Amino acid sequence: MRIARFSIDGNVAFGAVEGDKPDELVLDIIKGIPFADFELSGTKVPLSKVRLLPPVLPNKVVAFGRNYAEHARELGNEVPDAPFAFFKPSTSVIGPGDEIRYPSFTEDLHHEAELAVVIGRMCREVPRERVKDVIFGYTCANDITARDVQKREKQWARAKGFDSSCPLGPWVETGLDLAAAGDLTIQLTVNGEQRQLGRTSEMIHPIEDLIVNITEAMTLLPGDVILTGTPAGVGPLTVGDEVAVTIEGIGSLTNKVVKRG
Repeated sequence: MRIARFSIDGNVAFGAVEGDKPDELVLDIIKGIPFADFELSGTKVPLSKVRLLPPVLPNKVVAFGRNYAEHARELGNEVPDAPFAFFKPSTSVIGPGDEIRYPSFTEDLHHEAELAVVIGRMCREVPRERVKDVIFGYTCANDITARDVQKREKQWARAKGFDSSCPLGPWVETGLDLAAAGDLTIQLTVNGEQRQLGRTSEMIHPIEDLIVNITEAMTLLPGDVILTGTPAGVGPLTVGDEVAVTIEGIGSLTNKVVKRG
């Protein structure tokens, strides 16, 4: 099932996305919230009549860096022996179609296509064999990065945590199991030109390892998001660029880069 969060006539709701053709998709509005038992209302609205929002509002976004060997090497970094985590604040999250605002403090803004894992229940110290039980689903993400600031400041809070640096969407796909999620095509285009192409099977540390690693240290809450790393091919963005992340079995997340107002 594809679960979207959307607004219509000033109201915000969750809905199940139905249909196959992009111009014929509809939303069956959900009674309640998707992280608990819910029912479909039977009230349907065309996707074209709503504004898609970030599919979740995470309490925190935990991101893992250098989790694809070729990406680590393309930036001159060593491949880490253990998962390497950092955070993006909830205020960095935007949804499909929202604007990525080019920060005034950088001259080298980069895209990074990523598979995002959405947590479905409160969890801590999750054993590897139980990881599948805490996952709600998967969505597309773009870990927008001020590369020059990242290199200069060492700590990544500003470089990766600024407003609009975490596009998520277009919805959460709940129908993928761990095995399927671990071998999906992930690609990114800028103005229609392919920049990144890889498979999630190229991760150094798979999804199970990432969740075991972070829950050893902290509690994850329903709606929290795990970014799993990016394949090689990251590169610069300029004002006016349209950047799209597409992941097999999930969908496409498109955003445009604009000058900060």
